[in-house]
Amino acid sequence: MITTAAISTIREHVSAWRRKGETVAFVPTMGNLHQGHVTLVNEAKKRTDHVVVSIFVNPMQFSVNEDLDGYPRTLTQDSDKLMAAGAEILFTPTAEIIYPKGFSQQTFVEVPDIGDELCGASRPGHFRGVATIVTKLFNIVQPDIALFGRKDFQQLMIIKTMVEDLSMPIEVIGIETIREKSGLAMSSRNGYLTTDEKHSAATLKQALDNIVDAIQNNQPTQQAIATAEQSLINAGFTPDYLEVRNANTLRQATAADTALVVIAAAYLGKARLIDNVTFSRHTN
Repeated sequence: MITTAAISTIREHVSAWRRKGETVAFVPTMGNLHQGHVTLVNEAKKRTDHVVVSIFVNPMQFSVNEDLDGYPRTLTQDSDKLMAAGAEILFTPTAEIIYPKGFSQQTFVEVPDIGDELCGASRPGHFRGVATIVTKLFNIVQPDIALFGRKDFQQLMIIKTMVEDLSMPIEVIGIETIREKSGLAMSSRNGYLTTDEKHSAATLKQALDNIVDAIQNNQPTQQAIATAEQSLINAGFTPDYLEVRNANTLRQATAADTALVVIAAAYLGKARLIDNVTFSRHTN
């Protein structure tokens, strides 16, 4: 596996593959890789001839009081996992390479509406940072496909919308969430959890499943949400949001919608955890 921070190196290799008519997949990450990331690489290998992975902790998507400085950086372990999974290039740029003019002079990309709600409301500027770095990385790598985990459901929808709106010739593929035995969605931030908190963290997925069951049994949605929110509080969470949305548009769900997503974010100790469950509402 080639590891490089140079944009020119990425472009040279991708151009050589293109001249041979070969296809390229891209998996952007912030490092501290877990089995969910490895699954993305495995899926990428099934779909294309070559796989490029990036590790870049993007400062543009962190607010002032968030965990940019403390975000876990585990490049040696990450490299070993990527080599074992069969990635061919690991792109590890610095902030100076990605943002040579600094933030104040940086062109940015912003997806309106869906980027302003849920996590966007709780973390102002976050999705501007996500959309901008993903656009830059797409322009550097120029892949045929890019793979993202469905755990970050809102992020996935924002990137798909951005690609469509900006006519990028890239297929964005969402891969199902990889979970621990408890049901907890794998996340780089799970390392912030203590042993007791990790046990309690499984309540988040249980709460989402309970809302799905209640809706499928024709119980009032807001009552189901209130019950689930109380279960999270009882388990030690501080809920940020817990909502039922249209799974295709991320707009507030109506009684006529059948494709739904229960989506949540909640704090547990030092960790802010997110999760979601998509489902089709039963119709009479």
